[in-house]
This record gives sequence, C-alpha cells and structure tokens, in this order.
Amino acid sequence: MSEVHAAPRIESVTIHGLKLEVLRHGAGEKLVFLHGFQQPDPGARWIQLLGRRAEVIAPSMPGFGASERPKDYESTYDVLNTLTGFLETLPGKVTLVGSSFGGWMAAELAVRSCERIARLVLVDALGIKVSDRTTPDILDVFNTLPALVKAATWHDEAKAPDLDEQTDEQLMMRHRNWESLAMYGWKPFLHNPRLNYWLPRISVPTLVLWGAADGIVKPAYGRAYAARIPGAIFAEIPAAGHHPEIEQPDAFADHLLGFIAR
Repeated sequence: MSEVHAAPRIESVTIHGLKLEVLRHGAGEKLVFLHGFQQPDPGARWIQLLGRRAEVIAPSMPGFGASERPKDYESTYDVLNTLTGFLETLPGKVTLVGSSFGGWMAAELAVRSCERIARLVLVDALGIKVSDRTTPDILDVFNTLPALVKAATWHDEAKAPDLDEQTDEQLMMRHRNWESLAMYGWKPFLHNPRLNYWLPRISVPTLVLWGAADGIVKPAYGRAYAARIPGAIFAEIPAAGHHPEIEQPDAFADHLLGFIAR
C-alpha cells in the first residue's frame, strides 16, 4: 500500500446533549472505529491506509479525548446508549471495528442490535470471562506495575508512546482517559459477566483479530471470544501486542480491507 497524504479532520457531534469529538478520514464504505484505552492518533498510519478504501469514523467515547462526560455519567450503560445514538446519525450500515475496551463496546452493540452493523471486527477485545472465577483473564492494568503493563502491551516496547516527550496537555488528556476507563470498567473488571451468554445473538459476519504477542488479553482469550460468535473468523497478527493497528499497521489494514471485500 502506498502512503496517503490527506489529513484527517476532527469534528464535533452532539448525542443526547453530549458533545463527542469525532475523527474522520477517507471516503467510501463507512468504518466506525471504537478505540481502546486512548483515542486514536489522527496521524496514525493505519488511519491513512484504511482511508484509501473506506471512510474511517472514530468517535472519542465520553470522557476520552475532547468528548464530554457529565458528572453522573459513569457506566457502560451510558456509553452504549451514547454509541447507539451515534450510529443512528450515520446513514446506512457500517463496518463496526472495536479495539480493546472499544471491542467490548462493539460486541455489546452487536448483541443488542445489528440493524446498523453490516460487519463486526473485534481487535484484542475485552469484555468477557473465559476462565474460572479465580483465574484472571485480563491483566489488571490499574494495579500492575507500569513497566509490566508496558511489557504486556507491546511486542516492541519502542512502539509505545514516550510519555517524557508528551506535552502537559497530552499527559492531562491521557490521565483523563485512564480515569474514564476506570470509571466504566473497575468492577467487574473490564468485562460484563453476562456477555458470554448473549454473544451467540451476533448474526453479522465477524472477524476477531488479535496481536500474537498480546499480554493484556492473550490470543487464547481471543480464540474463545471467536468461538462464542456464530461463524466468526479468528486471525492473529505476528509481531504485535495489544495494539496491532499501531505495531503492524499494514497487516492490520490488509486484514480489515480483505474482510470488507469479502
């Protein structure tokens, strides 16, 4: 794939009185991307690559990036209602892609209704329990040493953001994102105990895509996720951790565009 030079644009949309920051790039079939622990970098290569064949639409979820989060807005119930409203603003059906925390939200949306969803892609998604109650499936990112979280997140730690190079504004936004994540996913930890039961309701073509070196949620967790969704395809991206879109953007884009083409 060759480079794309058009710059993504940042817009604002209001859902039920709540202002959301929305990144848009490219043209073509609509691909809605729900982010993980941090909102996507507008300059990311994967956005440029996907923008060649699709319109990438990436809302920052409430409390992330520049999106608002009211004082009493504190559960995934609130997030999912907001995202449902956001999907309803888009004409036609979309390919819904969710990464990490956003993968959990995407799976919940697909369980509730597939009317707006043509295809589903879950990327290193959180959201379910696959082991017994005493065995942790998801690394406790809030109570694990930062160096260990970093090692579990990245195949190549050099791809991790250098916090020493970030501005005060960027660090404050990162802290706000982390606070919002904790608000939504502290207990039960980053999953819905009932989602396992409802995953078979998903009826749209589904790709479950995983970084082969993910230590936050390991590939076995991803395979268990795919096994619960009728007809889902599971694929791994080598030399990638919890963020294959960042570590292996070309392979990530190839998987998504190939899935859309099918």
